[in-house]
Amino acid sequence: MYERRTISQLAGEYGRSINWVRKQLESYELPKKDIIPCATVIVADATYFKHSSGILVIRAAKTKQNIYWKQIDRERINDYYRARTFIERKGFTVSAVVTDGRPGVRGIFGDVPVQMCHFHQKQITTKYLTTRPKLEAGIELRSISQTLCSSTEESFSSLLESWRLKWHSFLKEKTINPDTGKWCYTHRRIRSAHYSLRTNLPYLFTCKKYSRLNIPNTTSSLEGAFSHLKELSGIHRGLSYELKRKMIDEILAK
Repeated sequence: MYERRTISQLAGEYGRSINWVRKQLESYELPKKDIIPCATVIVADATYFKHSSGILVIRAAKTKQNIYWKQIDRERINDYYRARTFIERKGFTVSAVVTDGRPGVRGIFGDVPVQMCHFHQKQITTKYLTTRPKLEAGIELRSISQTLCSSTEESFSSLLESWRLKWHSFLKEKTINPDTGKWCYTHRRIRSAHYSLRTNLPYLFTCKKYSRLNIPNTTSSLEGAFSHLKELSGIHRGLSYELKRKMIDEILAK
């Protein structure tokens, strides 16, 4: 665990000025760390810092080593393509990938097993249904989504299909705008939650289909690293871009 000290604290500890501490940090060269290439399941995800850019990270699931990271201003499909190209040129072979479910990203890894992160899927469902849906259809659909981690593909698919058949007419209800005469689906948010679950279903149980690969069902191993990065970035708000980059590189290289 890192000992968290600000530049002012370091200046006091060494009896030097803040400018002297900054110069020492700016001149510091990160040690190169050799990572032996291998066939690996990777976890891929991106995070963003407040009022700043983001970072895309690729982690080897088994060793929990970060094998690629790159600053990004927003998440593009090409960022994942470049990441895969980079790690494969370094000698890594991607056995499978865990992602947040972005369809275009799945295409980049279409030749290997793809696992949709269960945590992200639950987040998507909650975004549409909230944590306390008011309508019975929403309550039931949220209840089904909450069984995701403990279900098999067969049982989850069966529950989802039974729900769809039960609420078929409800999902098709329409509301007409009296001013424009145009219509829209009455229960759009419930429809969206259902659509997300059905669309991602082929990728939700990959970890069980390929159990020999030991594929994680979430990107949570990266979430902890992201939380740590954001916490340290908040503590060291006054750092220059170059020093922040070095700090991030140092943490992700561990």
